[in-house]
Amino acid sequence: MSGISEPFGDRMRCCHQRQHLAERIEAHGLRLETHTIQFKKKRDPERFEQARNDIAELIKQVEAGEIELAYVDEAGFAPQPPNRSTWTKSGEVHAVTAKRAQRMNVIGAMLSSGKLVLTKLWQSVKGLWFFGFLMALLKRVSKPLVVILDNASIHTAKTLKPYWDLLEEKGMRFYFLPPYSHELNRIELLWHKMKY
Repeated sequence: MSGISEPFGDRMRCCHQRQHLAERIEAHGLRLETHTIQFKKKRDPERFEQARNDIAELIKQVEAGEIELAYVDEAGFAPQPPNRSTWTKSGEVHAVTAKRAQRMNVIGAMLSSGKLVLTKLWQSVKGLWFFGFLMALLKRVSKPLVVILDNASIHTAKTLKPYWDLLEEKGMRFYFLPPYSHELNRIELLWHKMKY
């Protein structure tokens, strides 16, 4: 491996060794079974493009000083990552005992003013917790607030409609993203960086 810097050469050897090991394991009747999270449905490209254009218009209102935008979402963090793959004998389904640990859930809002507002819970995020977070967020903003969020059940539950109505009476507006459009919610990028 002359002409290759030493760290890069080490990576090349490691990659080759990993491939060789995988081939040897497979030769003994084992395979790597992975469970990646995949969406069976695909997003509607027209709705996605419309949402992108709508958000661009909202950003123009932010730049004109008319509104404040809040990209809002929840994320969960656990000290033990979920089991995603394991080596298994061909023809068998693998079973891995999942190690469970207490999970910290975070509700966050990334504001167009540059502020980041967070709260953490050592329990599941329920609709009332989310409503309380939005009420507290509303008190921190002096301009009309537009909240961009996904269609998670805690955001759209019919039992919470009176709470949503109250937030709207106080001047909060909601923009619900179309399904499978997480990259339009800027806080999702933050969660991704924190987790991976």
